[in-house]
Amino acid sequence: MTSKGKILVVDDDRLVLATVVHGLSQAGYEVIDADNGDDAILLAREHRPELALLDIRMEGMSGFDVAEYLRQSLQTPFMFLSAFADEATLTQVKELGAVAYLVKPLDIHQIVPAVESAFANIKAGSNTPRPAAAPTDGREIIATALGVLMHRYSLSRQEARTQLQALAESEQRSLDDQAQRLVEAVELLAASRPA
Repeated sequence: MTSKGKILVVDDDRLVLATVVHGLSQAGYEVIDADNGDDAILLAREHRPELALLDIRMEGMSGFDVAEYLRQSLQTPFMFLSAFADEATLTQVKELGAVAYLVKPLDIHQIVPAVESAFANIKAGSNTPRPAAAPTDGREIIATALGVLMHRYSLSRQEARTQLQALAESEQRSLDDQAQRLVEAVELLAASRPA
């Protein structure tokens, strides 16, 4: 079987790492894994993955540090998988130009479609990370909105998508527009919280 693509997975939680690596391998991807940022950079330089899936908070180099290196030195697209969805984290994710941001806890059946979507975009020619000021693409906004709903209401990905579609229909908006409005509302709420 030929590989669907080469992906670097980085997470300091070995159980999460093993689960994601196994799931992506079963889905047909060639997976390289690391449990810390330093090893991730060495492996990325050696193997040149087409996509990286990064945990954010790790001992030593953070996922943000690894992402910055991947973007600047290797032009490797990356996505984040993190338990954190606070405003500061989301702002940094956006500034770095991640192709997607997934909020834990997730199972592999939620991660694989996001990875497939990222690879589809890469193969379509949009594999260079966007600069911070560039508008976000519809799929990224929808993925972020789904992550917010999943995290906030403990929903499965499909339940979150159903809820987002119902909201869009009730307000007679497109799914992209509804997702954008939801993400902007969350950002506004986060920004209004006292420090």
